[in-house]
Order: sequence, then C-alpha cells, then structure tokens
Amino acid sequence: MKIPKRLQPLVDDGMIDEVLVQLMSGKEAQVYVVRCGEEVRCAKVFKEAKQRSFKQAVQYQEGRKERNSRRSRAMAKKTRYGQKEQEQAWLNAEVDALYRLAAADVRVPEPHGFVDGVLLMEMISDAEGNVAPRLDEVTLTEEQALRYHAKVIQDVVRMLCAGLIHGDLSEFNVLVDAEGPVIIDLPQAVDAAGNNSAAAMLERDVDNMRAYFGRFAPELLTTHYGKEMWALYEAGKLHPDSKLTGHFELDSHIANVDELLEVIDDAIEEEADRQARIRGDDDED
Repeated sequence: MKIPKRLQPLVDDGMIDEVLVQLMSGKEAQVYVVRCGEEVRCAKVFKEAKQRSFKQAVQYQEGRKERNSRRSRAMAKKTRYGQKEQEQAWLNAEVDALYRLAAADVRVPEPHGFVDGVLLMEMISDAEGNVAPRLDEVTLTEEQALRYHAKVIQDVVRMLCAGLIHGDLSEFNVLVDAEGPVIIDLPQAVDAAGNNSAAAMLERDVDNMRAYFGRFAPELLTTHYGKEMWALYEAGKLHPDSKLTGHFELDSHIANVDELLEVIDDAIEEEADRQARIRGDDDED
C-alpha cells in the first residue's frame, strides 16, 4: 500500500521496511500493520491534540510529574509553547506506561520505539497469526469469562502497584490472543497517587470489566474488586500478587445527596463521551 506521510520518515530511517495494511482509524490515532525486518509490528500514528477532548486530557494528566520547571510553567499558563509541550507529554504517556507496565509483568504490547508521534509496538496476534480481536468481538464460555476476568483483575492490581490506572478500560481496549487478554490504549493512563479522580477511575475500569464478563458469568456481577483493591492500596497492603476475594463491605452511612447527584452526572457525561468515541471509531473504520 501507499506509505502514509507520517510513516515515511520511519521508512527512510530504516525503522520500517514495509507498510502492509491499515488496521484501524479512530479519533485518537491510526494504526498500521508494518514489517520491520523479519518482524511484523504495529505502528500507531497519533492524531493532533485538536482532534481530542482537552477536558479529558486535563483530567487524566492531573498528578503527572513534569521535571522541567520552564516546561511545567508554560503548560500551566497554556502558552503556545506550553500547549505543544502538553501535547508531547500526552503522547509520551502511552510509551512510558507501556515500558513501565511491561516491566511490572502486565500483559500489554511490547513497545519498540516512539518517533515523531508514531509508536512502534508488538502486534498482538491470535492462534492463527492474524490480528487479535477486541474483547467485544468474541463470545466466551462461562469458564473463559471467569479466567479472563481473573487475569484482567490481576493485571489491574499490578498496574496499580506500579502506580498507574488505565483510566478508560473496557471491552473495546482489551485484545484477546491465544493466551488471553492483553490491555491496550494507554495515553490517558492515570497517576494513582497524584490524581484526585484515581479511585473513581479505578472503580470505573473494574466495573466495566465486571459488567462485560458478567454477561457470560453472572456470578461476577455481585463482586466489588475495585473497592477492595483501592482499600488495600490506600492501606499500603496491595501487592502485585495479592489474592483478592471480590467482597467488600460497603459503607452504609447516609449519603450526601448533592454530592451523589454530582457523581452521577459526571458518570453520565463520561459514558456519553465514551459512546461518542466508540461511534466515531466505527464511523472512521
């Protein structure tokens, strides 16, 4: 196929030998299957910031550390330079998260470099060597659902122990290869210790997985893994191989109604944004 303009510099530098096919196109990025020597990999070409929601970027980036003081001040003031640096920080987040999570033994695509807004990474394949399907594209037995759910929960625990929360985990960004689920799409990865929304985002991630796998294994629908792991994390008792029960004694105190309604409104807005992104991805595929 014709070489996309954004991939041409990587071809010229010998990092990519051949662009085989476009895999998908969404609002965040375009993904191509490429050949690098004897290896078949994926090239994720990120789109520009103006095509993403700035509100979401701000929410997810809270707590991320910026060592360069000049860059940090510019980002805070939203100068032209600061916006450019904020965009670069957003793009670097997925690369940093992939390296960090791979080192923590989380099943994510292995990264192979990041150049000019293009992320080269492992292509996740099914048993026949084809591109692995997304979780929402497969039908599971009850036994598979329980096994895959347990693996995802284990990986979420390991992510949290590594200081990160996916922030947008659902059946649409988990692939299924011959060995089970592989977590993808991490540019919005959340700093667990520094983000005020970390607990809520973790619970949302885990609840999304509970709802999906609960279609095939209804017993999962009564579990509360998100609350359990966050309580252990806050208490300093969560470890990469912690054995969770899924049980958690919920707080029975009288709720602040105004606060509860605000949380519900936020959840409705976030779900509407997520559905809009999904529809946008489908429209562009």
